[in-house]
Amino acid sequence: MDITPHREPIEFIRLPEVRALTGLGTTKIYDMVKNGLFPRQVPLGGRAVAWVKSEVLTWNQQKVDEARAAESPTAPSERQLKKPTP
Repeated sequence: MDITPHREPIEFIRLPEVRALTGLGTTKIYDMVKNGLFPRQVPLGGRAVAWVKSEVLTWNQQKVDEARAAESPTAPSERQLKKPTP
């Protein structure tokens, strides 16, 4: 068996934790994996699979970043609040 060395420990998480971390349901997770929109699970042996926790957390952060980038600023900036001096 050829095992590639890695630098950081990899933590596997099972489906219940993936659901808890993302707020997504089982069907949605598997649909998104199928469509390449969510990290793929890793086969552990037999029928057991797990996800790499860091990949799921990275996906979570990307979703937050996308949501924040799409938000339009509702509060005026400091520059807009300053009145011009006569």
